[in-house]
Amino acid sequence: MMDQYSVTGMSCAACSARVEKAVSSVPGVESCSVNLLTGSMGVEGSASPEAVINAVEKAGYGASVKGAPQASEKAEQTDETSVMKKRLFSSLVFLLILMYLSMGHNMLGLPLPSLLEETPAANALLQLLLSAVVMIINQRFFISGARSILNRAPNMDALVAMGSGASFIWSTIQLFGMLSELTKGDTSAAHERLHGLYFESAAMILTLITVGKLLEARSKGKTTDALKSLMKLAPKTACIEREGKELNVPVEQVSAGDIFLVRPGENIPVDGAVIEGTSAVNEASLTGESVPADKSAGDAVSAGTINTTGFLRCRATRVGENTTLSQVIRMVSDAAATKAPIAKTADKVSGVFVPAVIAIAFITVVIWLLAGKDTGFALARGISVLVISCPCALGLATPVAVMVGSGVGAKNGILFKTAESLENTGRTEIAVLDKTGTVTAGKPVVTDIIPVPGITEEELLLKAVSLEYGSEHLFAEAVKAKAAELGISPEPVSEFTALAGNGVSAVCGGQALVGGSLAYISDIAEVSDELRRSCEELAEKGKTPVLFTADGKVIGAIGIADVIKEESAQAVSELKNMGIRVVMLTGDNQRTADAIGVQAGVDEVVAGVLPAGKESEIRRLMSQGKVTMVGDGINDAPALTRADNGIAIGAGTDVAIDAADVVLVKSRLSDVPAAIRLSKGVLRNIKQNLFWAFIYNVIGIPLAAGLWIPITGWTLQPMFGAAAMSLSSFCVVSNALRLNLLDIHSTKHDRPVNKRKKSSGLSGTVTLHIKGMMCEHCEARVKKALEALPQVEEAKVSHTDGTAVIILSSGISRSDLKKAVTDAGYKLIKTE
Repeated sequence: MMDQYSVTGMSCAACSARVEKAVSSVPGVESCSVNLLTGSMGVEGSASPEAVINAVEKAGYGASVKGAPQASEKAEQTDETSVMKKRLFSSLVFLLILMYLSMGHNMLGLPLPSLLEETPAANALLQLLLSAVVMIINQRFFISGARSILNRAPNMDALVAMGSGASFIWSTIQLFGMLSELTKGDTSAAHERLHGLYFESAAMILTLITVGKLLEARSKGKTTDALKSLMKLAPKTACIEREGKELNVPVEQVSAGDIFLVRPGENIPVDGAVIEGTSAVNEASLTGESVPADKSAGDAVSAGTINTTGFLRCRATRVGENTTLSQVIRMVSDAAATKAPIAKTADKVSGVFVPAVIAIAFITVVIWLLAGKDTGFALARGISVLVISCPCALGLATPVAVMVGSGVGAKNGILFKTAESLENTGRTEIAVLDKTGTVTAGKPVVTDIIPVPGITEEELLLKAVSLEYGSEHLFAEAVKAKAAELGISPEPVSEFTALAGNGVSAVCGGQALVGGSLAYISDIAEVSDELRRSCEELAEKGKTPVLFTADGKVIGAIGIADVIKEESAQAVSELKNMGIRVVMLTGDNQRTADAIGVQAGVDEVVAGVLPAGKESEIRRLMSQGKVTMVGDGINDAPALTRADNGIAIGAGTDVAIDAADVVLVKSRLSDVPAAIRLSKGVLRNIKQNLFWAFIYNVIGIPLAAGLWIPITGWTLQPMFGAAAMSLSSFCVVSNALRLNLLDIHSTKHDRPVNKRKKSSGLSGTVTLHIKGMMCEHCEARVKKALEALPQVEEAKVSHTDGTAVIILSSGISRSDLKKAVTDAGYKLIKTE
């Protein structure tokens, strides 16, 4: 299980890399993932919280175990934002005066007091004081930067502090030089030095970075909107019934088994089961469904959903952290706390980025000095390098997209447990679907009613429901449901007997009724050829015919089947349009499975598979591409775990949900292609963010260093570098927010994946036509040559037919087969 911590003091990707490295070195820590966006850290292993927190503090940051994120984090974020606003406002006041003094007169011709215009030292001294005030207001950059340097892990604040500090120190030196010139009586030289001051750059750098940080904080706040809205759904109190009295208690005091009451308009406090009352419950917060679901006695209700119409009396089943809402919040939070594999490159770069930038800035200054430029020019280029470089954009590129993507998924009832599962879902090449409960409804229904001549459908169904009413078999439930739908009430029966493995019998209104399979009824009564053909047609379609007799005479048959869900065929079609191969796994017989497979439109059907066999089948398919397994039952758990990515249907068993990487709350197969679209959208967004984060630095650093001056004459002043740096992170976060506009159910932008790989090569069962085989020895030679190929599971060779039928475990090219046959001394004519 992953332990969650809050980490404070991080300002850029170098910080998160430092914390991650420090905690990973703690004995007992198996894995550690730090999220710069949320200021959180996930740690797996046996290390104690004290050891983890101590490691973070030694690295120069603060840490605490996450307790009540909805209260503490919100307060901390609000406090940090308000402090930042005050800092920015104060900085702007002094900066505007400073800019007026340094540039207003020279560039815009604005008037200055005669003392400042005539006395350059007074002007410079006032600039120094104003700049110093701005630096004191933004002292956190210097404190954080100095601490990071002392811990031998310089971060973004160190770059900002060094850039601003260098500007201030150089300008102060210039000020003393000016005073020296004035003591010599050289006013023109003093005025010349006034133009070489960078006090305004020192203040502007700090102010612009604060602007960027504020914009970034506001945007980052929006990325967690989905998580915050989920947290707000959790009711604070519950109305429970104890000893015949109604009590309002904090929701934390509700225990499993307590009776709680929910009135119209109230949020349901915990997960429970309705024991009295009927109502419509709005479950949009968990499933994304806008239409309220009807609830009555026996139905389950979930915490955070809204009771819209009636009064409900319920029994609590899951409370506290075990409620569906808490699990959803935890999944979204855990996904944000983990790292996607695609982020590894950025992490490696972030770890060495700041030291590399400092080195580049130093080399830049030295090279320009050696090139004969004055110290002020060289220093300006070095400062520009320091302040334009932005490790923040690299650090934020992946986590912001993962957070927004997880939030979009949660709104649509798709829960990704980790950032890795969010990434892997979009790389799916083969989708393996369990049949029962995934492709089909998992609940048999009556599909056909076939009475013999002289009997009406109503009469047949009346006798069938009367006979089956005492049975608890799934087929009996289907007959009872159909009768209830048509308003047919069963008649009383006597002598009810369940015939093990065959059917049921009873006496109704003096008639001996029997219901059972075609084989059993054929042994005890005469079945007409026409009815037998009808039953065989039902069986070919994957339906089970149940025949009924009255006093020894067949009165008809009822077809019962586990029908496919309404959206299954459309979902399979969407997956295939994405270029994904769809395979259906089932333990059912081949004929039933094939019938369902045809209706659903899958590419391949694998029937008669035991639970252990499902896992083996997944392993076989994984040799052919990235496999996503979709299932809902306990028997699917090994396959869900084995697959590259496991998706559990939300209405399935807890075991399946625990084994899966992704959970579909709405239990709809159409959410599988939606999850893949969302994953692809997030991957695309991460790549865009990483591209811009890298390209920004690739273009910006050489520009700031003055690399283009000899060619184009372009120079970059430090304050403009700071402006670019402050906007880079804001742009990355804003790009991630575009994911909120993604329509994950739209097929408009679906594109086949891995098309080249899919269209090339042979797979499945292939027949080779071979020339030159004369005897059994030739057969053995060809068989040995073909089965030596790793992709060939089995080869059945016939010299009389001149063929070899091979079963392939993965794709193989025709040229490879031709070479194997030719090397054996024969000629491959064609393949089928």
